Amino acid sequence: MANEKGNFRLPYYEKCGFRGEEKKSLEIILKDKPLDKIKLQKFCVGFTVPAIYRNLVWKLLLEVIPVYTDSHEFVMEQRNLEYKELVRALQTMRIIDACTPKTHVFYAAWLLQSGRYSYEWTQPQQDDQFIMLAHVFLQHFDNEVDIYWLTKYLYEYIIKYKNDYPKLIDRLWSLLEKEDKELFLHLQHTGLQKAIPIGKWFDSCFAGILNENPLAKIWDKICGGSVKILIFVTIALLTIQRHELLKCTTLQAFLDCLKNISEETADLIAVKSIEMWQKHGSPKNVNANNNSNN
Repeated sequence: MANEKGNFRLPYYEKCGFRGEEKKSLEIILKDKPLDKIKLQKFCVGFTVPAIYRNLVWKLLLEVIPVYTDSHEFVMEQRNLEYKELVRALQTMRIIDACTPKTHVFYAAWLLQSGRYSYEWTQPQQDDQFIMLAHVFLQHFDNEVDIYWLTKYLYEYIIKYKNDYPKLIDRLWSLLEKEDKELFLHLQHTGLQKAIPIGKWFDSCFAGILNENPLAKIWDKICGGSVKILIFVTIALLTIQRHELLKCTTLQAFLDCLKNISEETADLIAVKSIEMWQKHGSPKNVNANNNSNN
């Protein structure tokens, strides 16, 4: 009976990020002094980060905190002070108040910190990409200081790749044609191929499209240095929803088909996209200083 119970619980533990061997491997990496960022990136390329370590690993890979563990407490104290000063300044300027949604607070703080805030605005114009990224982090973590800095660094990391979008999207259509020619031709003939907002999906790393829990598996790869996985998430999304999408001839009908994707379906999309990415596009060699080809 004990073995049966263990087998029954195993899928649950794996879903929550408690796979034994992987967890132990990551714990060994996290004992290095200083921490080895390349090892962490390789782990993210090969495995799903256990949920209990995701906050730490993402902060390390996005450079919210340094690889020197002795400095973590001091650095986060400074991050905390800077964030609170930004919030205090925004409150003084009456840009935010107690009723302002946290995602909007984070965005206003980023505008102010990065020198993009205009004093002519009574309210900052919102950036959907930043807001959606922040929303996902809010579902995973409780500390708003962590969430602000993670959102800021992931946002700034992704926008560096906007010039690469045309190349990534060309690769996407080439692979989709091989993967599902019927669907590819349907999207082409209806004009949907050019209308689908793939750039916006890339901008938000599929926040607002896929459930936050399966999405974290994809973000592990992005934080590990591979923006290229967004190609395969798109292909998995389209092919798994193909039966409904083949009925669509307008953009609105197409977008309606992608609303309210269940967590179970989102999990299938995440698993398939990672499998395709590992087969076609995952980086063979991880370089902590140059991930542009990943």
